[in-house]
Amino acid sequence: QVQLVESGGGSVQAGGSLRLSCAASGYTGSFDCMAWFRQGPGKERERVASIDRDGGTYYGDSVKGRFTISQGNAKNTLYLQMNSLKPEDTAMYSCAAEDRWGYCPINPRNYRCWGQGTQVTVSS
Repeated sequence: QVQLVESGGGSVQAGGSLRLSCAASGYTGSFDCMAWFRQGPGKERERVASIDRDGGTYYGDSVKGRFTISQGNAKNTLYLQMNSLKPEDTAMYSCAAEDRWGYCPINPRNYRCWGQGTQVTVSS
């Protein structure tokens, strides 16, 4: 059974930085896509960033220029470097992975694997 485990969340003041990590276990193949989603209080889950198997990346408009998604040397590891954090970045951040479509879906319902999430809180 595939497991995704996130780490690196926490509390930080506005303008600060955090680095999230996601490690997959129980999977020997390569995902077509790995992504970070977030869900803030009273908000819908949104895709923050994603990276496909060819290294193509996507960033949500609200994080462009501040966040960087990358994959580690170890297979199926994922990172999100978050700089210049703002209070509106406060959310539960979850790692997701997909291996059925050959691309990164927009809809979170089309991701097969999910982590439990890690909380990011940015204070003003």
